[in-house]
Amino acid sequence: MIVGFVAVLAMAVAAVTDASAAYLHRSGLDTVADGAALAAADALDRDRVYQQGLGETPDLDPALARERIETYLRETGAYGRFPGLTWQPEVTANRVVVRVRAPLDLPLHLPGTRDRASIGATGAAELTPRR
Repeated sequence: MIVGFVAVLAMAVAAVTDASAAYLHRSGLDTVADGAALAAADALDRDRVYQQGLGETPDLDPALARERIETYLRETGAYGRFPGLTWQPEVTANRVVVRVRAPLDLPLHLPGTRDRASIGATGAAELTPRR
């Protein structure tokens, strides 16, 4: 009975450890996704904005937004902290949504489960001019 209890306790510890690692990984990815979305939201044609204002709907440049996301990820070291990091942006006239995903090698392996997980997060930024 003691051996069975120890086995169940070890599996519970492994499950909690893996869940904690996944939570912390996702928390870090949330920060990366939010920062990338904010960097991309700054992808306005500044000359037009300063000369004509934002107007009713700001126009984000999708190519510039992608460039800003890539620059942000590279400069903040996100690729080093999250090896295998991939990202996918959605850019509309005034909204940017960035989805990031990175693999995680789980610290402990439970029997019958995979030893690697793929964790994702989403960040968004929206430009809403107010009068």
